[in-house]
Amino acid sequence: MQQEKKSNYPSNNFGRAWMKVPLVVRSILSGFAITTIGVGIWVLLVTYIPSPWSVVPMGAFLILYWIYFSGKWNPSNTQSFRHFCMRQIKLKRSAWIWGLIAATLIIVILNAGWILTFRLVEFQPDIFKTARFLNDLPAWKAWPVIVMASAVAGICEEIGYRGYMQAPLERKFGPFAGISITSVVFAAAHLHQAWAGGISGMAGTFGISVMIGYLAYSTGSLLPGIIAHTAFDIINFSYWWSDVIGTFERRPIRMTGVDIHFIITMVVVLLTSVLFIVFISKLLKLKVSE
Repeated sequence: MQQEKKSNYPSNNFGRAWMKVPLVVRSILSGFAITTIGVGIWVLLVTYIPSPWSVVPMGAFLILYWIYFSGKWNPSNTQSFRHFCMRQIKLKRSAWIWGLIAATLIIVILNAGWILTFRLVEFQPDIFKTARFLNDLPAWKAWPVIVMASAVAGICEEIGYRGYMQAPLERKFGPFAGISITSVVFAAAHLHQAWAGGISGMAGTFGISVMIGYLAYSTGSLLPGIIAHTAFDIINFSYWWSDVIGTFERRPIRMTGVDIHFIITMVVVLLTSVLFIVFISKLLKLKVSE
């Protein structure tokens, strides 16, 4: 596990008072706030700057966001903590290979899971498709917004949740508790989204968070999780939440009966879930051997 370097943090009254707050509360508030800063700036830009030009200032902001929260710039007394929460940037080749395979499996599991869900219960586009404004944009406007929105979610949520929230909890309570607490908060923070409501929606969001959490812990890096998160949100924004590349039209099995499509989807979900566990185990062994 990456160790936090010593620093003189905290060095002022506010910092000393902040450190008296229980670690769980500090980590949750810090992670949520850091995520909200990035996402909030994007919402303001995309609301008040016509598409797709809002992606230009947001891209510049993300660069500054990344530099600061990775431990650069003042205040110097928080640099080591920020560097610790950002985890590793440079990975060994083997960690990259297994990490990217695991990231790809997360993308497959999420989308196959959606398909399986909507073969069991009917897909309701009027409720689920919350980004339909993208349907009215020409492709040259829609795709930059889709990619940037996905990158904002991938970068800001991973730095906030799997970085500043999960990393300190991991170090204090171990990976199981750290990942579990973070995933509960992550699922709760998405309850306002139509696709994350109800027991199945919350369970799915919690499950994805657990997988990305173990990916961050086992690789010691946020990068594979950022890649996975950005990639599956590109699919979400363009397919599940809008009609940019199409829409889901399969009927539930209560109407069609169990068919080959349903069986294949179920096999894919089970197989990719098992493979994910296998590759995370490989990464954990690699982590122990270092």
